[in-house]
Amino acid sequence: MRKKKRKLRARERIEKRQRSQELITIFVRGKMKRIRKPPRIEGLDVDEFIRQNADPIWLHQNEMWEYREENEQTSEPLTNKSDEDPF
Repeated sequence: MRKKKRKLRARERIEKRQRSQELITIFVRGKMKRIRKPPRIEGLDVDEFIRQNADPIWLHQNEMWEYREENEQTSEPLTNKSDEDPF
């Protein structure tokens, strides 16, 4: 006779639910592998969140110049008022 499979206890169910929330299953060379989910902020990937919300000063301080160049292209160029005739 086979041994009956027991139900999970409350603590085990909670741990299983937490594991499934922080891990995803992928296939590598035909085998299943569980890896941690990439971090997200407000449902966006971290890099995408930074691109959308960071200002040029913060990007420069954190040495993220590749994102800073994208933002500068969209901003308007500054005009030099000393070249204009004041009268």
